Amino acid sequence: MILTTPLLLLGLAVLPVLWWLLRALPPAPRVQSFPAIRLLDGLRAAVRESRRAPPWLLLLRIAAAVLLVVGLAQPVLVQDPHPTAGTGTLLLAIDDGWAAAPDWTGRLQAARETLDRAARNGRKVRLLMTAADINGVPPRLTSEMPAGLLRDRLDQARPMPWPVDRAASAKALRQAGARIGDVVYLSDGLADRPGTPADGDFATALRQAGPVIELRSGPDAIALLDAPISAPGRLVARIRTLGQPGPRHLVLRGETEQGGTLGRTDVTIPTGATRMEVPITLPAELRNQLSRLLLDGVPGPAGVRLLDEGDRRRPVGLLSSGGGDTPLLGTLFYLRRALAPTADLREGDLAHLLSNQLSVLIAPDGALEDQADRNGVSAWVKQGGTLIRFAGPRLAARQDAQLQDSPAAGRTDTTDGDLEATGATVPATPADSLLPVALLGGARQLGGTMSWGKPEHPAAFAADSPFAGLTVPSEVTVSRQVLAQPTADIDARSWARLTDGTPLVTHATLGDGQLVLFHVTSTADWSNLALSGLFPQMLQRLVQRAAGLSTPGDRTVLAPVSTLGGDGVLGPPPPSAQGLAADAFGHTMVSPRHPAGLYGPAATRRSLNLADALPSLGVEPVVGTLRNLADRVPDRPLGPTLLVMALALLAIDLLATMWLRGLLRPATVHRLGRGSGGAALLLVGGFCAAMGYACPALAIEPSASSKSALETHLAYVVTGDPAVDEISRQGLEGLSAYTNARTSAQLGHPDGVVPGRDDLAFYPLIYWPVTPATVASAHPGQEWTAALNFYMSHGGILLIDTQGSDSQGDATGGSTFFVPGTGQALKQATAGLDIPALRPVDGQHVLSHSFYLLHGFPGRTTGPPVWVARDDDLGNDGVSPVIIGANDWAAAWAVDADGQTPYAAIPGGESQRVTAYRFGVNAVMYALTGNYKTDQVHVPALLERLGQ
Repeated sequence: MILTTPLLLLGLAVLPVLWWLLRALPPAPRVQSFPAIRLLDGLRAAVRESRRAPPWLLLLRIAAAVLLVVGLAQPVLVQDPHPTAGTGTLLLAIDDGWAAAPDWTGRLQAARETLDRAARNGRKVRLLMTAADINGVPPRLTSEMPAGLLRDRLDQARPMPWPVDRAASAKALRQAGARIGDVVYLSDGLADRPGTPADGDFATALRQAGPVIELRSGPDAIALLDAPISAPGRLVARIRTLGQPGPRHLVLRGETEQGGTLGRTDVTIPTGATRMEVPITLPAELRNQLSRLLLDGVPGPAGVRLLDEGDRRRPVGLLSSGGGDTPLLGTLFYLRRALAPTADLREGDLAHLLSNQLSVLIAPDGALEDQADRNGVSAWVKQGGTLIRFAGPRLAARQDAQLQDSPAAGRTDTTDGDLEATGATVPATPADSLLPVALLGGARQLGGTMSWGKPEHPAAFAADSPFAGLTVPSEVTVSRQVLAQPTADIDARSWARLTDGTPLVTHATLGDGQLVLFHVTSTADWSNLALSGLFPQMLQRLVQRAAGLSTPGDRTVLAPVSTLGGDGVLGPPPPSAQGLAADAFGHTMVSPRHPAGLYGPAATRRSLNLADALPSLGVEPVVGTLRNLADRVPDRPLGPTLLVMALALLAIDLLATMWLRGLLRPATVHRLGRGSGGAALLLVGGFCAAMGYACPALAIEPSASSKSALETHLAYVVTGDPAVDEISRQGLEGLSAYTNARTSAQLGHPDGVVPGRDDLAFYPLIYWPVTPATVASAHPGQEWTAALNFYMSHGGILLIDTQGSDSQGDATGGSTFFVPGTGQALKQATAGLDIPALRPVDGQHVLSHSFYLLHGFPGRTTGPPVWVARDDDLGNDGVSPVIIGANDWAAAWAVDADGQTPYAAIPGGESQRVTAYRFGVNAVMYALTGNYKTDQVHVPALLERLGQ
């Protein structure tokens, strides 16, 4: 047991004096009504002897005094030996990468207990966080500082959404030089990069710093969602773990972009299992709406798998043409094998296929022979469908037959690569023939026993082709093809060519859809293309294009749009985030430069996930004396218990004294209220105050309302998302300091408020961040809505910031972050609020010149306009009750504990941040002074009248 304030034990020195006083002072005399007392008048006693308090009562009072003194000294029972009991500097190293997110609360609590113990022993502490920070700065070792100051900094720490960097951490320790002192290491238990010396170097550096106590959680804290497997009729999610010491129960959910749950599966990971597959069975239409997979119970990016178009299965129809199921020979055999892993295949006749929703219809040679069928498909293509056709003997024969019936009939079969023809073509339009180009009759023979030529190879794909970036294997050859008529637009219609320049794949637009023709068969009869790995890649590109997606070139750099934070929630990219080349997805390690998230515009959006390039999970070797984080025994403060015991003994003493004086008799109980009762209340109140001194957590703090009534404060709505709430607090702290430095207004520290629970009447301006995540966590209800309506109707201003926009708001041309579901979140959050009709803020509005003259209102980003109430819908003396924007103002205003601005202003940098501060000052002045500045527009007229 240790004492927080041991000097208070000096109070025990007065116990002998207290004992003497209690014995010397007699108990209070007992009052007795006795009329014959006059008979005793004049008697004088020879010896006067006062009665003394009974010994048991003296012991009771001494025990109460001892408990009081010891309790005020705040004793703490240390139940777990710890290196902080020593002296000198203490090193606290904390793994704060993605693997720390599942038990982050417990890790912070252990770190706080460590710092509290160090503070009680007067030790200085140095802190090392082993992951790069949100700005991409590598791990750094802090200087020595008091444990109390370091705890304030630690309270703001959050897990990073990328792995730890133990190599950089070891370098920081080596730069510290000599031995530091005792070391407490909160490890995530996960090897940094198995097979590399990073873990060993870091462990060596820690041991050189001093004796190490390592605290880590069990292996069941870590679970990771791998890339799912796309299978016909289902999506198979894959889970990686370190091996569970016992069965573990989780819930796997599939969510849409708006946060709706489409599927839910209970998962039980067996004992010792390191990998597990979980099928998710959904109809194709619902499956294609999946935006992410989540593991409930696994916080952070490890429990989130973002999906992009590559994970969706588009419905593709395969039109039967007879013999399609013959192995190795059927016209659908290779098509089925090429598309089955990535598409939802549907086979049948034309009527059956067109009765269902399709993205692509594939017709092999021999299909669509009937004109009525072609008319039906033509109407479907015009409505936005994509038809992919393959040539073959039957198409070539039909071309010959049509040429024989044409006035310019002539034979067009050629051999040996000879491209001479009679010039006769099939005089049909694409709508009639469902062919993207006019064809020459017959088929071209390349190579064979009757030919001097040899098979041709496909040429490299052009940059504007959907197949751009695909590698053409050298073994792919074409021995026969149908030829397209050489026309002026044949180059524009060719997506793939042979090395001699003749088209291999052509296309044309028909209505809102596309016609695509492979000038070879879908089997290996005319070309071995169907046997190569290039064939499924080409078909997958065409299916993706049919779904409205563009295919980026291999080296196209895709900018980050929204990224996962350490809590696993999508949000704006961190300042360190950079673009990533399209061919780097799937094998790029998540890092501060490339955090997990969504990249690129909507047409080419790609997802980068934590597990994409993460090596196999391994257990980190033990660094020092190992202790399980869950088995730690927290210190137990004894002060409150001792003070309650002292109070109980004093209450017993009070009752005993009253009993000795005869005050507990029924005839005298009524006197308690006039005498002893008042003393008892005074005694109880005094010791309750003493308990509040000894136990600050039990002391009654002044309410936020009483503090706000004495000083002007700004406020922010507490959303329940710790990261967002921290940014709001830092932002309003920065804005309040900026306002105090540049205006006569003096603002206090901002307060976090919950509408419906806290009184909002004391705050002229309330900042409310509205994002899909905060709306989901805050759950606004009727009390919430009623409180905000009352606040706005009585002169308060609500500053709503969506901190980004959804895909419908990207046309603003600014730098606003893409946050999916923002519009729906704003609609949900403001449902029921009495918000008048709105208009964009222009240069004439008071908000643009209430203090600074402004022509724009940027925050961390720029773009969408700022909205206020229309002039003709204003009440409250012309002041808008609401200001709505999307520029993430709090992040631009934010100032951290070191006085730094942690979030970059995009794209204008510090000049943009200054403008953001000025907008904040204007908003504060608008809230404090209303339409005062509006009167300035009448100054010219007033001066003119004065002159007259």
